[in-house]
Amino acid sequence: MITDTNQVWITLQIGALTSIVVYLTLTWLMPGRIPCRRLALNSSLGYDPKKTLSQNRLLGLWRLLTGYRLAYTMATLCLAVSALAKTGTFYLLRYLVDEVLTRSELVGRLTWVALGFVLLAGLEGGFTFLSGRLAAATAEGVARRLRNYLFDHIQRLSFTYHDRMQTGELLERSTSDVESLRNFFADQAIGVGRVVSLFGTNLAALINLNPSLALLSIAVVPIIVAMSIVFFRRLHAVYEAYQDQEAKLSTTLQENLTGVRVVKAFARQDFERDKFEKENWAKFRCGKRFFTIHSLYWPVSDVICGLQMLACVWIGALRVMDGSISVGTYVAYINMVLWIIWPMRNLGRLIVQMSTGLVSYGRVIEVIREEREPLDEGDCHPAGALRGEVVFDHVGFGYSAEHRVLEDIDLRCAPGQVVALLGSTGSGKTTLVNLLPRFYDYTSGLLTLDGVDLKRYPRHYLRQQIGIVEQEPFLFSRSIRENVTYGVQRMVSQDEIEAAARAAAIHDDILTFPNGYDTVVGEKGVMLSGGQKQRVAIARTLLRDPRILILDDSTSSVDTETEQEIREALQHLMQGRTTFIIAHRIQSVMSADLILVMDRGRVVQRGTHETLMEQPGTYRQVYDLQASIEVELEKEIACVAK
Repeated sequence: MITDTNQVWITLQIGALTSIVVYLTLTWLMPGRIPCRRLALNSSLGYDPKKTLSQNRLLGLWRLLTGYRLAYTMATLCLAVSALAKTGTFYLLRYLVDEVLTRSELVGRLTWVALGFVLLAGLEGGFTFLSGRLAAATAEGVARRLRNYLFDHIQRLSFTYHDRMQTGELLERSTSDVESLRNFFADQAIGVGRVVSLFGTNLAALINLNPSLALLSIAVVPIIVAMSIVFFRRLHAVYEAYQDQEAKLSTTLQENLTGVRVVKAFARQDFERDKFEKENWAKFRCGKRFFTIHSLYWPVSDVICGLQMLACVWIGALRVMDGSISVGTYVAYINMVLWIIWPMRNLGRLIVQMSTGLVSYGRVIEVIREEREPLDEGDCHPAGALRGEVVFDHVGFGYSAEHRVLEDIDLRCAPGQVVALLGSTGSGKTTLVNLLPRFYDYTSGLLTLDGVDLKRYPRHYLRQQIGIVEQEPFLFSRSIRENVTYGVQRMVSQDEIEAAARAAAIHDDILTFPNGYDTVVGEKGVMLSGGQKQRVAIARTLLRDPRILILDDSTSSVDTETEQEIREALQHLMQGRTTFIIAHRIQSVMSADLILVMDRGRVVQRGTHETLMEQPGTYRQVYDLQASIEVELEKEIACVAK
């Protein structure tokens, strides 16, 4: 029989729960009171994910909650209140069976008992909803903040890092792995809190009912926990392999979609399909192994928990039959056991699933650990414009001690001078000019700009002073206007845009488009021809008005007529600017003030076109070869014309 003390305890519990829910509900309804309404605005202030890094991944995940810890703690406390309401329901059920239903004079209390059940159910549901809302706000906020940080962080990493890291791998870590972390906070971690709350409140209630039966009800808990840890350790390694393979598959897909025109041009669809199928099959095998191990947990835990439940029902029934406990106590006991055993089973599931979040955290922090390129590092900030004098004094560069790319480069380029670099693929031409904007730093010798060591200039400043027109210019899927003004650090008028376009010989072409300068060029400028893309890139560089120009084989992939148009635009662009031209065609470098012929990272010839033609060597051989090809081509064209 329930004592008067227990009845008072139940009444106080219901009253306390009612007070809490009323207070929190009112707080939640008042704008700006609940933390999650402000988190989206201020959670990123002063936040640096590098400070969250830890060898202990659980500690690192806790640090990721910076700015959201109060909301997440409240979500866990709400679950505890919900668990108390659930336990209160079982106590009320015991009171109904042992007191109200067995004593005719208390039948009038049925209405109040029914209202008590409704109230407790409302409390349980309300606090569960509030917990879910806070946990969801936290998980989405953490994921949003992390995605934003990774996007910005990846852009600021060094060229060396991007050289060795695949694009698909970075995409996978910025999307799939961040999504796993979102699930960790939205479902798995808060789910552990729910299980612990239910286990703790129901175990305490069971001890209050009958200590011996309470001990019986948790007999399988150590077994479930131990089994979960075993599965967790096995799944951890398997899931990591699964994510790595998914990144390889993403890379294969990304490369194929990016190069779809090349694939079609060379009729390599079958080859690409087989390559994709190979990676997809590897992912299938990893996934099959992962989900096979994961699925084994359920039948094993079901059998163990089922046997535990059967033992509790049987022993509890025996206690009722010998009068040790009442029927009401038995009913409450069975319900509480259910909410101890099955949550513990789910705890095992959550522990196993948490391995995915921990693996993803490890993959994400590998990117976060990378040091950003120090764009503002340097003590030289010229007040005026650069003159553009560049001096290479026995400069060398290597990606590592074993992999040397440039050796003993000696060169003086006066302001406004045009220097051309000629050489076979892999001779070091592009690497040499990449030293100027400090995409890479030279490793030996001395490189100066206007008499100052290049390393003293901040990278950000150098890249504002240097304009680059690449062999394959990259245009964003935006309007022509936005592409032309990209990178200009000021407001630009329409007249300035049109002036740059006219100088680049692209203005008239733009006017032929239906939307003119507002025409969207498509992904990588697919709506424009190769020559039009080059001239848009030239207009973009003109608008920035750099002091130093780098032209990376800008006319190699266009026809003769377009090449002439681009050359005219380039001549306008090069006026008064120190210019470095990378080319394979002799015709592109003949007018340069200085021509360097490179081979295997060294300068093997230097001089003007006239002086190099008088010397035996690579330059003259290339000139004769290209001249003979052009003569033969003209003959063939003449024959076809006849």
